[in-house]
Amino acid sequence: MAEPVPDGAAEQAAREQAVREQELTDRVAASFDGADDERLKTVMQSLTRHLHAFLREVRLTEDEWHQGIGFLTAAGHLTDDKRQELILLSDVLGASMQTIAINNEAHGGATEATVFGPFFVDDAPRVDNGGDIAGGATGQPCWVEGTVTDTAGDPVQGARIEVWEADEDGFYDVQYGDDRTAGRAHLFSDADGGYRFWGTTPTPYPIPHDGPVGALLAASGRSPVRAAHLHFMVTAPGLRTLVTHIFVRGDELLGSDSVFGVKDSLVKDFEELPAGTPTPDGRAIVGTWSRTRFDIVLAPAG
Repeated sequence: MAEPVPDGAAEQAAREQAVREQELTDRVAASFDGADDERLKTVMQSLTRHLHAFLREVRLTEDEWHQGIGFLTAAGHLTDDKRQELILLSDVLGASMQTIAINNEAHGGATEATVFGPFFVDDAPRVDNGGDIAGGATGQPCWVEGTVTDTAGDPVQGARIEVWEADEDGFYDVQYGDDRTAGRAHLFSDADGGYRFWGTTPTPYPIPHDGPVGALLAASGRSPVRAAHLHFMVTAPGLRTLVTHIFVRGDELLGSDSVFGVKDSLVKDFEELPAGTPTPDGRAIVGTWSRTRFDIVLAPAG
């Protein structure tokens, strides 16, 4: 049986270990002193100190380190031009929302931003105002309308409005693997800042959970399901780009969105209309449909 270590000796050993660990942190941080880019130096030195503090706080084991490397490797292997597992990881850790909060400071009545998500695709087709973005995506038809203004209340003409959403089965077009384009498009605000389009009523769906991020959520007892939402990205010269969603009032998942994206100001009423109710543009709808309004306010750039 090993002899017990005197309290004084144990304390001395702990101090020596702490000094050894701190010296390593300091050496690694100092290795970035020669960076020509001051911002790179600041970021990497801060990252080093916080990362080492985490490792020391939880006393990470070598087995856990190997598991972590394996997790990141698997996330990288799963990432391609249609699926971004690393963005998904950032989302479920709340890092995406924290970065958005930092970079989108409140400005007057500007519309709040939220997560970008992993399913945006460049070069979505253009539709005219009043057009249909569904493109064959299944779901209850939904009329969406609103205005784009600046924080002074002046209409923004020609703002590019990108919209994308999942179908009623909870899948984005890129998840089908057959090169379809559905549930996404872009349009431009008119001379009065107005916009309008047909889409589908948002429904809850799970984020992709067949990979390492899904395994992490399962091991943590967390649901992968997102509150029902419709994505927007709005750009206009001289104004801050807005990436946001709108959410469905009454959705039971508003308080447990898996990527922490819900903000009260983005929860909107989606009014369901009975079959036979006339539509705003005279379109014939078989069955029920819904409508909502989302007025967008863009902050100044910079």
